[in-house]
Amino acid sequence: MNPIRDLRKATLHVAAGLLLGCFATDLLAQAAPVPNKGDTAWLLVCTAIVIFMTLPGLGLFYGGLVRSKNMLSVLMQCVLVFAVVAVLWTLYGYSLAFTPGNAFFGGWDRLFMKGLTPEANAATFSKGVVVPELGYFAFQAAFACITCALVVGAFAERMRFSAVLLFTVIWFTFSYVPIAHMVWFWPGPDAFTDQAAGDAATAASGFLFKHGALDFAGGTVVHINAAVAGLIGAWMVGKRLGHGHEAMRPHNLALTMTGAAILWVGWFGFNAGSALEANGAAALAFVNTLIAPCAAILAWTVGEWIGKGKPSMLGAASGAVAGLVGITPAAGFVGLGGALVIGFAAGLACLWGVTGLKKLLKADDALDVFGVHGVGGIVGALLTGVFASPSLGGTGIYDYVANKVAENYSIGSQLLVQCSGVLVTVVWSGIVAFAAFKLADLLLGLRVPADEEREGLDITSHGESAYDR
Repeated sequence: MNPIRDLRKATLHVAAGLLLGCFATDLLAQAAPVPNKGDTAWLLVCTAIVIFMTLPGLGLFYGGLVRSKNMLSVLMQCVLVFAVVAVLWTLYGYSLAFTPGNAFFGGWDRLFMKGLTPEANAATFSKGVVVPELGYFAFQAAFACITCALVVGAFAERMRFSAVLLFTVIWFTFSYVPIAHMVWFWPGPDAFTDQAAGDAATAASGFLFKHGALDFAGGTVVHINAAVAGLIGAWMVGKRLGHGHEAMRPHNLALTMTGAAILWVGWFGFNAGSALEANGAAALAFVNTLIAPCAAILAWTVGEWIGKGKPSMLGAASGAVAGLVGITPAAGFVGLGGALVIGFAAGLACLWGVTGLKKLLKADDALDVFGVHGVGGIVGALLTGVFASPSLGGTGIYDYVANKVAENYSIGSQLLVQCSGVLVTVVWSGIVAFAAFKLADLLLGLRVPADEEREGLDITSHGESAYDR
């Protein structure tokens, strides 16, 4: 035995072990990216202001538009719909929307909050970048809540409170959740390591995502989805007593303007937050969310001024919302010029939606859910296919296998894809909404009695009044 030689061997083995250990640690660190604190903070702030959109933004916007005797009923519907959907999202909605499953529904990986821990991460749109999954869960929960709350504006002032809640449970489960999965679910950019892996990842994505539909922040998932459900509800619940014969003016336009302003601020979180990172895409979406509504306000105001002889504050507030709806699917895909065109087009289209189209549809869509969110969402979704083109200042479509923007963007082909996304959303939401309203009618009855409707839902449904009499 040679003690010196043995000592050298032992030393070499220890050194080699230390080097291998360090190398393995580096590999593990590379395989498990850590969330960036800036991205995390951005996502959480955006989530908070999206929640602020519903409570109190949407409640005040809708509440000011109804008659004073129904103010609290609208606020109550917004609050309870928000609460119900948030609980359902936690129990099963998130799992069915954002875990692997089939092309239409996700799976059960996150059922009953399983695995939603502070250590769990979710993918963003950049390779090797993640955010805490709890943050992503909350962000998407806020989207689900406001979408379901948007629907109530179409049948305001005459639907049973219990029926509203039952409809919400059914429609959320069978319309919002699957459409969110179809449009937004994918395995994430890190799955696109080569062409074969990319093809497999695309095949595992939601139905509309795998077909190339572009929806940055919810033109189909949120606005068209909710608007179609609202229109079906307006038809099935029926017109308000005295509709077309009695004045049904908004009781407090100051509240409506306040609500619209809150919605606009929250929409920066809605659109820019959908980038999931504090980066250039978020900045682009943020700026587009600033300028598109301004273009829509101008378009609506000028159109109303010419058509009615006077511009109205309600028109300006409605124009802002129309522009926000229109830019939602396009926010991170189009340049500033495209945003201005989309905003202007959405303003004019939605002005027609709440005047000419509303008459053609013969529906008492009380707060113009379809006229603004449906028409604006469709205009925005289609024009996204046009102005996402790099030739028109858009970002194009990113090829994650090649790690660059894909070449040969075809406006015509993308328009067909966008149109398919709109049609699928309209048909799916319409069918589910019809079934949900029908079931609620059979079990509970959709409409309050005539005497209760005349007295107002604040007193008859909730036993309180928004104002001293």
